Amino acid sequence: MFAQITSIISMNIRSIPQRFWMSLATVVAVAVVVAVLLAFLAMANGFRTTLQGSGSDELAILLRTGSQAEINSVLMREQINVVSESPGIARDEQGPLISPELYLIVDGKKKDSQIKANLPFRGIDERGLELRPNMRIVQGRMFEPGKNEIVVGEAIQREFSGFEVGNTIQLGRAQWQVVGVFSAGGSIFDSELWADVRTVQNQFERGNTVQIVRAKLTTPGDVTAIEETIKSDQRLNLDVKTEKAFYQEQSQGVSDLIFYLGWPLAIAMALGALAGALNTMYNSVAQRSGEIATLRAIGFPGLPVFFGTLFESLVLALLGGLLGAVAAYLFFDGLTTSTLGSSFTQVVFRFDMNADVLLNGVILALVIGFIGGFFPALRAARLPVLLAFAAAA
Repeated sequence: MFAQITSIISMNIRSIPQRFWMSLATVVAVAVVVAVLLAFLAMANGFRTTLQGSGSDELAILLRTGSQAEINSVLMREQINVVSESPGIARDEQGPLISPELYLIVDGKKKDSQIKANLPFRGIDERGLELRPNMRIVQGRMFEPGKNEIVVGEAIQREFSGFEVGNTIQLGRAQWQVVGVFSAGGSIFDSELWADVRTVQNQFERGNTVQIVRAKLTTPGDVTAIEETIKSDQRLNLDVKTEKAFYQEQSQGVSDLIFYLGWPLAIAMALGALAGALNTMYNSVAQRSGEIATLRAIGFPGLPVFFGTLFESLVLALLGGLLGAVAAYLFFDGLTTSTLGSSFTQVVFRFDMNADVLLNGVILALVIGFIGGFFPALRAARLPVLLAFAAAA
């Protein structure tokens, strides 16, 4: 039986050039479907990787109770002073390792389209810089406290216009000078503007309020002691979680949206590719009806004929899947784009075409090939010998 299946598979593969253009159309249709799916999956994966790579179990995030994003939170100075004395927060000779940070939305223009977009503007102090050890200045210098100076993430400078070092830009009602560009290791912070928190509070008339507090934990991943402090004091209507958990939650909504947009579109396109595959395989069976009849007449059962025809369909679909995967990788892997994050600000990220993404594309191609070949293969296996000879004649 195995030898018979192998013989028919070999015969079918060798006869593909006889149906070259129809087979090529099927391969290209599958390739397009796979490439579109992989583009969406790489986008979702890149966004998720950027945000989840921003978080650490060594830091805690404190926001107002019920806030789903930094922009929705407001913390008062009194709350910060109280919670900073909580057990579970690391300290050094200068006091608790916490960073109260102001988070605002300002306007920027995309370089490619000149369309306005919301950019995150973060006010931080020296502690905020200490709690981001992966941050480094790659051009210019750090801002000076008390001055209208900003540093910009390298992703912002790459995607948005006007943020070159030395430029003066209007943010809010004040003029700010760009004095440096920083890298934060490909994290979400590369999509932000930073300035001195007290200067930002004054220029935007925010008093002593901030949106978020970052705190270094004495025990990585353990926020229990801080939770107990919050529960014991009614003034502290705060939520606390690790920075890693916070950014995992932030990434989920947008990456899921991209993911669930990609699959339905790919499935809808796959129906068209499936129709092409069915047409190709039915045509293949019709053209080889004489061969099939001869094989059946000399004793080949229907099962080898079924597997031989199905294998031909899978080969064509696999070729299409591999072609689509290669095309998607060449065109999309590493491509930089931006989209709105949970705080309604732009997050710059790169398409990430990893092995799992590519595998999804190949699996979809094989599913198309299997369904597209199953029914023609079944017809070939059940084709009566006399009818097959008549069709061939």
